[in-house]
Amino acid sequence: MQIAGLNTLGISIARIDYAPLGQNPPHTHPRATEILTVLEGTLYVGFVTSNQPAPNRNKFFSKVLNKGDVFVFPVGLIHFQFNPNPHQPAIAIAALSSQNPGAITIANAVFGSDPPISYDVLAKAFQVEKNTIDYLQAQFWENNHN
Repeated sequence: MQIAGLNTLGISIARIDYAPLGQNPPHTHPRATEILTVLEGTLYVGFVTSNQPAPNRNKFFSKVLNKGDVFVFPVGLIHFQFNPNPHQPAIAIAALSSQNPGAITIANAVFGSDPPISYDVLAKAFQVEKNTIDYLQAQFWENNHN
């Protein structure tokens, strides 16, 4: 929508600036594959495969990328980028195979939903005590409590 020439072409592109030790937290694009190119700095990136049959069930793939390196995140898989350098920023370009890729940040969706997902559901799903869920949901207080 911001670049009229790209509208209806089935692609989108974004520049991402990472502060020192900054990250693009675990998220997914339900409608697009992403290809990331590092323009400056270093990024630690990774994704997790889906719940497919063994031996590849929830397999984690990761790599440290430097300037000029490229990495692909398959459509719908949870992935992240992290700048491990405490002193230098990093810059990357992300190209996506859809003009409307969608983005679901995992922690925000699970612990910051409105209304909140039941403590009972989350405690059982993550196999933790309810007070742990309370702590995690409190980190997203502004999203949970209007």
